[in-house]
Amino acid sequence: MRFKARRGDRLELNLTSLIDVVFVLLIFFVLTTTFERHAELQIELPNATAEPLTRRQQPLELAIDSAGRYYINGRALVNNRSATLSTALDDVSKGRADTPIILNADGRTPHQAVVTAMDVAARLGLTHLSIATTHDER
Repeated sequence: MRFKARRGDRLELNLTSLIDVVFVLLIFFVLTTTFERHAELQIELPNATAEPLTRRQQPLELAIDSAGRYYINGRALVNNRSATLSTALDDVSKGRADTPIILNADGRTPHQAVVTAMDVAARLGLTHLSIATTHDER
């Protein structure tokens, strides 16, 4: 069906029913919307009487040379066995698990030596391990 407009007639779009429908939808959404209330946790923190510790523990330096030999704080170990390294780390850390370790390994160090050192430290509970690197200028 084609509608032809005569030259004098203007086509009009009746928006009254569209406005009524939009208004009814607006009222519907306003009335059916629920506002979410966020519950806050009421937490009472415990009181501490001790002063916080301000001194930091001296880090333990574990070095591995290109041949895979271990050095703790600059002193060479007798051999490269993991049992010797474990005993030496336990003696130097005095059994404290929070002792920080800085691992300095030569770039040509065998991968197994580094993995062994990390494994021994993990078995002793020494989890504060940092690996020392140098900045590459490239």
